[in-house]
Amino acid sequence: MLASLLARQPFARRIVIAFTLMTLVVSGVFSLGIVAVVYSIESQLVTEELGREMDTVLHEDLPSGQRPRLDARTRFFSTALPESPLPEGFAALPEGFNELVRDKEAYYVYVRDLDGQRYVLMEDQNEFEERENALFNTVLAGFVLSVLGAWLLGRLMAHKVMAPVSRLALQVRHRDQLHPLAPPLALQYADDEVGHLAAAFDSTLGQLRQTLERERLFTADVSHELRTPLMVVLGACELLSASDLPERSRRQAERIQRAAAEMQALVDTFLLLARSRPEQQVAFGGSASLAEVAGEQCERWAPPMRDKGLAFEVLHEGEDEQTYNHTLLGTVMSNLLRNALHYTEQGQVRLVLERGGFRVEDSGVGIPADQQERMFESFVRGAEGRGEGLGLGLSLVRRICAHQGWTVEVQGREPCGSCFTVRLVP
Repeated sequence: MLASLLARQPFARRIVIAFTLMTLVVSGVFSLGIVAVVYSIESQLVTEELGREMDTVLHEDLPSGQRPRLDARTRFFSTALPESPLPEGFAALPEGFNELVRDKEAYYVYVRDLDGQRYVLMEDQNEFEERENALFNTVLAGFVLSVLGAWLLGRLMAHKVMAPVSRLALQVRHRDQLHPLAPPLALQYADDEVGHLAAAFDSTLGQLRQTLERERLFTADVSHELRTPLMVVLGACELLSASDLPERSRRQAERIQRAAAEMQALVDTFLLLARSRPEQQVAFGGSASLAEVAGEQCERWAPPMRDKGLAFEVLHEGEDEQTYNHTLLGTVMSNLLRNALHYTEQGQVRLVLERGGFRVEDSGVGIPADQQERMFESFVRGAEGRGEGLGLGLSLVRRICAHQGWTVEVQGREPCGSCFTVRLVP
């Protein structure tokens, strides 16, 4: 229980607690040892002193008929002397040394049984008791001061020990550490455990920088190289559309043109994201309105919706006067409409434009509540995967929304279907 509680505490606080507990145990044992030693020595010395006095009384004073020669603090009682009877309760005391307290008065009592008679010496110990209490109070004060000192020293040591660790954590969290020109962390620390930790962070951060740079360059190079063949495909599709083709061939050409246009939009999206470094995650502005982008996407997706027998409509529930990045907003809306097309076999798909966002609603198979968040992960598809995708569409949507400061969420519809809501304004 205590170990579990300590494990949940901050490391600096654990250092303070360790210092305090260690001092508490050591000082406590030392203080109890002092008390035990004082009591043991007290019992031994008093026993020896009263034993000598008892021998003098029994072997010298009483045989010679004299009264016991005792100081003012010591009194003598015996069952053999009528003039010094035993006080009440003394008959039950064990033989040897005893301590007795009566009416706030403390006494040492020494009992000896001889030839069937009981002899008792009682000595006032108030003076010694005061000195003993003074000693115990001093020990208690020392115990309290040592624990307080340990607490203060623990706080000081925790601050000194944790200072380089806190500094290192702040540097690692700093976004500039991912910059290729960021200086190594290990050079700023001594060759100790913290320095070794900084060196490990340098190694990990270096690998992370290389991975991010390779990903950025790969995305940028691939996207750039794809532009030329895409322009060729789109140009060929335009020439085919302008020629006199049979109906079936014309539909195939239009399908190729739509796929090429979608790929070109994705290439533009990847290029924009690749040009944005991790340390420069700034939202891209633009000049396209929500209605303009929605109009373009409707022209693009209305034909395949009709070809599949789905009712497709656009509803306006509010006017939005903001402008957005044309490429990124078009990619988000296009992926959601494509997703609705693939997972809806009958019924309708609706694009609802709102003030500061839009919704894509369908009457398709829907997404179970426990899988809705997982659908935004890469390479994850629904249980009834449709189309030719790899499960990257919704992941790309989430990535774009996070980059632009937008939000996207999905909810189920009754009796079936899904509703994806995108908020473009925080």
